[in-house]
Amino acid sequence: MCATKVRDESGESERPVNELDRTDRALLKLLQKDASLSNVALAAQVHLSPPACLRRVERLRQAGLIQRTVALLDPKALGAGMVVLIGVVLDRSTPDSFAAFEKAAARISGCMECHVVTGEFDYFMLVRTRDSESFNQLHAEQLLYLPGVRQIRSFMGLKQVLSTTQLPL
Repeated sequence: MCATKVRDESGESERPVNELDRTDRALLKLLQKDASLSNVALAAQVHLSPPACLRRVERLRQAGLIQRTVALLDPKALGAGMVVLIGVVLDRSTPDSFAAFEKAAARISGCMECHVVTGEFDYFMLVRTRDSESFNQLHAEQLLYLPGVRQIRSFMGLKQVLSTTQLPL
């Protein structure tokens, strides 16, 4: 497997991603907190000229460290304040049954994440919905019809203690 490399400011030498310098890490930390910062503001905070800052950010994008820039919305304000974690056990563990489930799970209303896991469950899904009544409707109309499912266990969130999109750097 080939390590991702990033070019330095001169564009001549490359270094592995795990060797990001302090400025690269500072840029990534700032952008994780607020990606709407202007290039000028970002440059000032990391003590670079705006053109040098822009080149570094573009290099981080090209290296795949910055996948995309998004707006984080308020789920409660948009009628999706309830979070439900769903453990799923499939009736068999075959590539076809996993593929069919994954394709169908991607179409579930409000499904934010779906992970293959180890242990008692095959998958964990994170679903957002308005309230318990709307989740009950989702369960009856969509979740019960997921292909290859032997068991579904739902865990409704009572209180959000922590939620972040920021990776530790």
